[in-house]
Amino acid sequence: MSKVTLNKVKAGDLELKEKVVAINRVVKTTKGGRAFSFSALVVVGNESGVVGHGLGKAKEVQEAITKGIEDAKKNLIKVPVMHGTIPHDQLAKEGAAKVLIKPAAHGTGVIAGGSMRAVLESAGITDVLAKSLGSANPHNVVKATFKALATLREPVQVAKTRTIGLKKVFNG
Repeated sequence: MSKVTLNKVKAGDLELKEKVVAINRVVKTTKGGRAFSFSALVVVGNESGVVGHGLGKAKEVQEAITKGIEDAKKNLIKVPVMHGTIPHDQLAKEGAAKVLIKPAAHGTGVIAGGSMRAVLESAGITDVLAKSLGSANPHNVVKATFKALATLREPVQVAKTRTIGLKKVFNG
């Protein structure tokens, strides 16, 4: 397996927009009755290449969402976005979830399922083809999408490591 190097970013003064991907109600049965709690999976991003995800758990839904947003701000990564799309195809796996993301021509839009759509739109990607293969569990799909976005490489970086020109990277 290749080593994943994350382009971590500090939240600082970034203006982040949050999207709730999934809310799960958890019931614990005790001697005194049922105890309800909630977990919220949240994605935050500035829609220009920075995106993060987090999980919050609490007795109230709003509290869980707030905790999820705080957790997401701690897990921000920088994604290479070129002309509204990604630089190359990427396949990633997390648990039983497998995701495939491909660059698309301008005007295509974000063609992706619910969990992946939230991550890709928060990252500022406007044109992409994406497919969720395997499990549809939102937690694993979001994590797999993050892994795919984190392993994307910019063409300039590829040209440097291969010691070839930028035109050669695109045209072969």
